[in-house]
Amino acid sequence: MLSQKILIVDDEASIRTALFRALSKKGYSALTAGSVSETMDLCKGAQSINLALVDLRLPDGDGLKLMQQLKSIHPQMKVIILTGFGSIEAAVDATQKGAFHFITKPFNLEEVVSFVDQTLAHQRLETENQQLRSALYTRYRFENIIGRSPEIKKVLELVERVADADSTTLITGASGTGKELIAKAIHYNSARSQHPFVPINCGAIPSELLESELFGHVKGSFTGAVANRIGRFEMANNGTLFFDEIGEMSPHLQVKLLRVLQERKFEPVGSTKTQEANVRIIAATNIDLEKAVERGDFREDLYYRLNVIPIEVPSLKNRASDIPLLLQHFLQKFNLSSGKKITHFSPSVIETLFTYPWPGNIRELENLVERLTILKGEGTIELDDLPPKYRSSTQEVSQDSVIHIPDNGMDFNSAVDSYEIALILQALEKTGWNRNQAAILLKLNRTTLVEKIKKKGLSQEMAKNAEV
Repeated sequence: MLSQKILIVDDEASIRTALFRALSKKGYSALTAGSVSETMDLCKGAQSINLALVDLRLPDGDGLKLMQQLKSIHPQMKVIILTGFGSIEAAVDATQKGAFHFITKPFNLEEVVSFVDQTLAHQRLETENQQLRSALYTRYRFENIIGRSPEIKKVLELVERVADADSTTLITGASGTGKELIAKAIHYNSARSQHPFVPINCGAIPSELLESELFGHVKGSFTGAVANRIGRFEMANNGTLFFDEIGEMSPHLQVKLLRVLQERKFEPVGSTKTQEANVRIIAATNIDLEKAVERGDFREDLYYRLNVIPIEVPSLKNRASDIPLLLQHFLQKFNLSSGKKITHFSPSVIETLFTYPWPGNIRELENLVERLTILKGEGTIELDDLPPKYRSSTQEVSQDSVIHIPDNGMDFNSAVDSYEIALILQALEKTGWNRNQAAILLKLNRTTLVEKIKKKGLSQEMAKNAEV
């Protein structure tokens, strides 16, 4: 790791020398200057400077103005002001103008080095946080959510519209459909994206502990409370609090959560001090909350407080046309993480997976791809590589090719899209991915077939080196 650069600006040679030696001894790379003009000449070398120690009064200028000039050249630079004219007013003025610390002369060298260590540690933390936020934003951009089906596009359009609305949002859908991914997309594309996204699983924490998890507690408020502890509401301040499995919350806590949503205030367990709750609430559930309200398991008033903006995430079987894209995405992910070399899935495998009902949704698909990648290791995933239950679903369908509409209905466009993909894949497989021959089989123009293959994501990755 490269040593961090520190600039020392002081008109007293003895101070420059003492600081140079102390900081160099700690492993820092130190530069020195005795005036504003010398400092600006030094900065022309375009060296990246992490920290500057700047005297408040210099022979040819003002230390605070120099600090502002330096920070315009190196925006991430931290500055510690040194002065023999210390006063509260001067310290306040320096920090308001961007100084990180203010040290009066004469000073103890160990104290200055300690300040330098603390300042650079703070700078590293800021940089890491910025990089993390940038990575999270990149990961949860709308376009990074895999899918081109009309169903998922409709969800993403809604997410984009509500991201900055700051309204309470209720995300519904079966287990494994990606509800938390949608919640993160809302957060990281909102005005709160620079602040925390804090999840809590209401079904994974015992109800007697959930209140403390949410609101925090003070020392001695109950047996085992040996110290003060902040809760998730305080952790998520200015950010987003995500309640997963909200339908599992006990009636007692439903009342308390309703109060927070109404008043935007809460008290830690055992405390009488009220705190503000400046958070956005996003909740998710895989149960029908309206029926839970009818049964008396969930408060009606809380349901309507949560359901300001409802978002329903479709099951994988209702967006089957996204399966090829999801397969390719997870294949790349697990090839990279495990060092395997699976090239693609055979068309017969993809066609087979279209007919499977996917009770575990995207999570089940991801687990399947991980298992196949690890066990196969390299080459093409063929039909025989699939576990028996996935192959049997195809056999059942082939014995009865009539399409049945389920009692709860079906999405016509999605079903037609899935059937179209299955036909294209079958034609490509029969012709060894010869697009001319496949187009003849399907009685389509070659350009029309090529456009459909491209639009549906049935790209070369699925049949590497099979292009003609």
